[in-house]
Amino acid sequence: MKALQYRAFGGYEEDRLVELPMPSPSNGEVLLRMRTVGINPLDNTFRSGHQPAANGQNLARVGGQNGVGIVVETRNPAFKPGERVTVAGGGFGRSLDGTWREFMTAPADFLSIVPDDVSDDIASAFVAGAGYLTGYLALTEFAKFKPGQIVLAPGIGGAVGMETVQIARRLGAGMAISTASTTEKAEMARAAGYGDAIDLSRESLRDGVARLTSGAGVDVIVDGVGGDLAGEAVGTLAFGGMWISVGYAGGRNASIDVTDLIWRGATARGFVFRPEIFSADTIAIAKEVLQKFLIEGGLSPTIAKIFPLAQAAEAVRHLIEDRPFGRVLMNVSSAG
Repeated sequence: MKALQYRAFGGYEEDRLVELPMPSPSNGEVLLRMRTVGINPLDNTFRSGHQPAANGQNLARVGGQNGVGIVVETRNPAFKPGERVTVAGGGFGRSLDGTWREFMTAPADFLSIVPDDVSDDIASAFVAGAGYLTGYLALTEFAKFKPGQIVLAPGIGGAVGMETVQIARRLGAGMAISTASTTEKAEMARAAGYGDAIDLSRESLRDGVARLTSGAGVDVIVDGVGGDLAGEAVGTLAFGGMWISVGYAGGRNASIDVTDLIWRGATARGFVFRPEIFSADTIAIAKEVLQKFLIEGGLSPTIAKIFPLAQAAEAVRHLIEDRPFGRVLMNVSSAG
C-alpha cells in the first residue's frame, strides 16, 4: 500500500510517498481503507522534530492524526464492513503510525460512525485540527462556560479560532470574537458570517475588543495563536476571566504583563489532550455532543483546499505558511 512516511526529522520534503506492507487488524481492531485525511499543525511540529516525543524511537513514522475511512475488515462487533468512520486520537501520527496511508488499523475507541448525509470531506474537516473538540472541552471543562458570556478565539482561519467561535455560538455566547491578520481574511470571515472578526491590520486586539464589548472585555480566551498576540489577548480579559492556551501558531514565546492577570483576578490554563486532564469518558461524551451539533446544522466545517496524497509536502506547507481560511485535507484515493 502507499503511505506518507518520514524517516528523519526535518522540512516538509521529509514526508515521502512510500510502499509499505498491508496492516492486519488485531482483536478489537478494524481495518480501514482511508479516503480523506486531515492535516493538523501538530503534524508539522512532530515531523520537524519540535516536540518532546519527536525522538529516534518514533522514526520512521507515518503521519496524520485523523481522517475518514471505510471498514473493510473487522475484529470488533461494534463496526461492520462497509461502514464509514472518522478516526481521531489514540496517538496516531505521533507515537503510532497515522492516517496518511491507503489502509490502517485502529481500535474501536478512536472511531465514530459518519452520518449518511455527511460527506467524506466534511467529516474529515470536522475532525481535522481537533478545533471543535478543543473549543468544546476548553469552554465546558476548563471555563465552565455560561450562556451570555463573551468568548475570544483568535485566528479565524484556523481550526481553533474558527471552530471555537462556532461552538461558543452554539452554547449561547453573548458574543464570539476572533481575529484576522489581513483585511482580505477579515472580509472573507465577514462574508462567511463571522461579523465579529477584528482586522488586526487596521486596529489592535485590545482596541477591537474594547470597541465590540463597549469596554467590558471578554470572559474566556481560547488561544491557539500564542506568540506576540498572547499578551494582547490577556489584556482584553474581563475581571475573573480565563485565558486558555491551546496552541502556538503565531510562536511559542509570549510576553504577558502580569498585572493583566493580577488586577483582573484572571486564570491561565494550558490545554493538552492527556488522560490526567480529560478522561476517556469525558472525550467520548464530548464527541457525541459535537456530532449531534453537526447533524443539527449547528456546526459548519470549512474546507480551504484538498490535495492529492502525493502532494503532502506542499499541503502541509500551505497550511503552515499560507494560513488558509479553513481546513486543508488530502484525498487518499489519488495517492498516485
